[in-house]
Order: sequence, then structure tokens, then C-alpha cells
Amino acid sequence: MPTTINRIDPRHLREYGRIYAAAFSGEPWNDRWNEEDAVVHVKELLETPQHYGLECVVDGAVAGFLLGTSMLFHYGRTFEINDVAVDPRFQGQGIATQLMDKAMEDLKKMDIVGVHLITASDGWLKDFYAKYGFQKEERVMLMGMET
Repeated sequence: MPTTINRIDPRHLREYGRIYAAAFSGEPWNDRWNEEDAVVHVKELLETPQHYGLECVVDGAVAGFLLGTSMLFHYGRTFEINDVAVDPRFQGQGIATQLMDKAMEDLKKMDIVGVHLITASDGWLKDFYAKYGFQKEERVMLMGMET
């Protein structure tokens, strides 16, 4: 099964939307994404000037992608991983690991001083990201409200 990691390609937007909706509608998120909203979500990130992303292609088909944005702070440029999504047909085959490995390699070359992400607090994702050195932030918390 030939696998390649490429820079994210806006021409694959619809495929990213399909993958995003399928991946985040399953465990551990169980969100109710439809493909059209997922396409808009990914498109908005791709239109951000400081976006960076990768796709994993298996046998000519997009199997997953990683997408995020960087921002400059007083202490340097940070990167937020907004999405790591793997087509459910390819989950459990190391696609997310390949995407994360390449992203971490690239971000170091880009002089990124910190990488952040928000993930589910339950399930296996905490352990997956811990392999890369991610840990729960003690000085900050995520706050939200519905309007």
C-alpha cells in the first residue's frame, strides 16, 4: 500500500470535508457533522494566511489530513493543530502518526516555539498526543458559552 505525505492541496477540499465529517461523527467525538458544513470548516482554515497542513495519500486516495494555523506572540510563533482527521476506512493504520511525525518535523524547521491543540478529554486521544510531548496545560483553561 503506497503511502505519501504531501502538503495539503486545496483542490482536495471536498475530499477533506468528507473525511472530516466521517471522522468527527465517530468515536470519540460523536459530533453530527454533515459534509457541506465540514467543507466550509476546512475551507475557512485553508483561507487563513498562516495555515499549514498535510495530507496522507494511500493508493492514490486521500486517507487523512492535518490542518492548523500559526500566530505570532511576544515570545515567538506558535502553531495550533485545528484538525487531524483520518477516513474511518483507514483508521488504525498509522495515518495520524505519519501526519503528526511529518508535521512535528516541519514545525521545528519553521521555528515554531510551541504547538497547541484541543482534543477530547476521554478516550485514547490523550495518550496518542502524549507520545509527542503534549500535556494538559495547567496555567490556562478552555472556557466557552453558548449564544
